[in-house]
Amino acid sequence: MLKISKESIDDRLPKDRLYSLRTLQTPRAGRVLARWLFALGLIFFVLLFLPWQQNIRGRGEVTALNPAHRPQTVQTAIAGRIQQWRVREGQLVSKGDTILSLAEIKEKYFDPQLLLRLSQQIDAKEKSIQSKDQKANSLKDQISALRLQQKVKYEQAQAKLEAQRVRFQNAENQFQRNKSLFEAGNIPLTKFQDFEYKYQGSKADYNNAEIELDQVNAEYLDKINKAESELNNTLAELFDSQGSLAKLKNEYANMSIRNEQYQVIAPQDGIVVRALKAGIGETIKEGEAVCTIMPESSDLAVAMYVKAMDVPLISKGRRVRIQFDGWPALQFSGWPSVSVGTFGGVVEVIDYVNSKPGEFRILVTPDQTDEKWPPQLRMGSGTKGWVMLNDVPVWFEIWRQLNGFPASVYQAPEEPVADKKGSSAGEEDEK
Repeated sequence: MLKISKESIDDRLPKDRLYSLRTLQTPRAGRVLARWLFALGLIFFVLLFLPWQQNIRGRGEVTALNPAHRPQTVQTAIAGRIQQWRVREGQLVSKGDTILSLAEIKEKYFDPQLLLRLSQQIDAKEKSIQSKDQKANSLKDQISALRLQQKVKYEQAQAKLEAQRVRFQNAENQFQRNKSLFEAGNIPLTKFQDFEYKYQGSKADYNNAEIELDQVNAEYLDKINKAESELNNTLAELFDSQGSLAKLKNEYANMSIRNEQYQVIAPQDGIVVRALKAGIGETIKEGEAVCTIMPESSDLAVAMYVKAMDVPLISKGRRVRIQFDGWPALQFSGWPSVSVGTFGGVVEVIDYVNSKPGEFRILVTPDQTDEKWPPQLRMGSGTKGWVMLNDVPVWFEIWRQLNGFPASVYQAPEEPVADKKGSSAGEEDEK
């Protein structure tokens, strides 16, 4: 209405009776909805400026930090036939316990007295070596005696040769003097011929002495060569016997070790998880696995796989939130303080090579400052994990996710002051 007149008729005409005025009024439900939308928008605007902790997600499984504590297969060192199982699946075994017994399948080792036979062969070979060694020593003594005899005989022949040489020189001198006398006509022919005869005999004796001296060397040299040849043959037989003895001892040692391999034993304490060979009488090959053992491990860890683009943002010591399969959890990845049912961890190992195409493995150990991991965890259980990074506003995280950008680069967590002091003190003590 224009309200030209000073007289008011508003109190005379109720507005709820006028249809046109009623249609111009805002409905009550619309006003309530507008208030709710305004409140929600205000809350959403405030939430955009709340701190959000960035994280890297990954999946993995429960494992052990020490490779020796991970499930392992027990293998046989020799081929054989399963004779008897000593354990059952799920049984706790100690290191050195017998898992199963094997029977021999190679005819070379069928003889139950094989070790005794090898021992007898070794004894016989050792006695043969002793005899050959004594023979070799006897031959060495014989050669020494021959050399001594050769020296004595040679000296005797030299002395005889020297005597014959003196006789020959005397006979030659007499022959020359008497020849001069005979030519001068002072002695008769018969006497000269007598001196000539003695001279020729002395010369022959001297030549024979020289030949005898050479014969002494030749005779003893032949004897010594024969003895040395026999000695060399004996030594060759001796060395060959020593080689055969070493081979027999090696075979005896191998057979002794093989006898111990008929009992497959547990390499460490653990639980027999699964028998891979079940049948009695079943034949197995060398190095074939017969069962799987789960060691008693106290160093549980989580092997988590993350994308290659996120690996540069992870460092050792970074905290992780973990959700185990079978444990209900409500995880707010950006607000770990309000998460329920998750457990804390710390990055311990980061692989330098990819484990899967486009993924790298990290090993996460329990966080000692957080709640302990459940004791009911089993190796191989599935896990979900969030590696916690730095804090950013919610609006920045939404913007990053919409654009597919990686998380912000952060600084590695600092070491505790107490640890630094402790390490410094340790270094000073070492110095």
